[in-house]
Amino acid sequence: MPETVSCNKVVKLMGNRFEFTVLATDIDTGDLAIQAAINEVKRIEELLSTFKESSQVNYINGHAGLKPVKVDNEVIQLIQRSIKISDLTQGAFDITYGSIDKSLWNFDVNMTSLPDKETALRSVSLINYQNIVIGHQNSTVMLKHTGMRIGFGGIGKGYAADRAMQVLKGLGIKSGIVNAAGDLITWGTQLSGSPWTIGIADPDQKTKAFSSLNISNMAIATSGNYEKYAIVNGKRYSHTIDPKTGLPVSGIKSVSIICPSAELADALATPVIVMGAKVGLNLINQLQHVAAVIIDDADQIFTSKNIHIKH
Repeated sequence: MPETVSCNKVVKLMGNRFEFTVLATDIDTGDLAIQAAINEVKRIEELLSTFKESSQVNYINGHAGLKPVKVDNEVIQLIQRSIKISDLTQGAFDITYGSIDKSLWNFDVNMTSLPDKETALRSVSLINYQNIVIGHQNSTVMLKHTGMRIGFGGIGKGYAADRAMQVLKGLGIKSGIVNAAGDLITWGTQLSGSPWTIGIADPDQKTKAFSSLNISNMAIATSGNYEKYAIVNGKRYSHTIDPKTGLPVSGIKSVSIICPSAELADALATPVIVMGAKVGLNLINQLQHVAAVIIDDADQIFTSKNIHIKH
């Protein structure tokens, strides 16, 4: 049996910290495979980044309300999958959130009040995934109204992690982890042969895990308000905005979604925060091969039916 080595690299991609860990027959093989995965994430970033003038997303947004534009089939498919998740979450997930007026929100210690309901509603008036028109025959996308914008912030990192894993597997890497800023996908086993495990962070002490789960051949994504939030009149508000009201949500500290795809885990974590623990768990319990761990503001832990946590 050939010897196996662990190779690891951390890079900044898509504005986030990506970490690649692979088990390979030798360091050179591992490093080359990681470089191929990095190149794949860079390629996706070129397609999807709203910060890159030349991206297809900016091309779509630049022609909102004007005309359909031709884009790669890969982008169309990602938009279609995003729309499916919007349907599933009754609009709590919506890639047309890009039009939201960021000037209303600065989630920091200086935020002392919420905008009034009317202002907040106006700020989300252009958010509606049903106004994305896909032309299947010509591979086109059109946003119906001027000012509409799409963005893949809620699904793009997960998609990139899945694609990076596919590239690594294609190069013969039998075990590894791609960690896209907390959206993780794993396959195979650790060097010791035991499964990859993940610690779920205690929302009040981020460095401390309150439980661990086996996640070999699974993905996990966590969305939480313990990193960015504001306290207004003694109530804690998450930096997550409800696309229907334009107001920040409260009640949940963190949501972790575990399922076979990082894209799906990434896309479901935030809408569950918007939906709230009860409605969110009800949704997760209806999905096959998807599990959730929710921690609310009172530090209560809720889990979907198919998960048992030791803590």
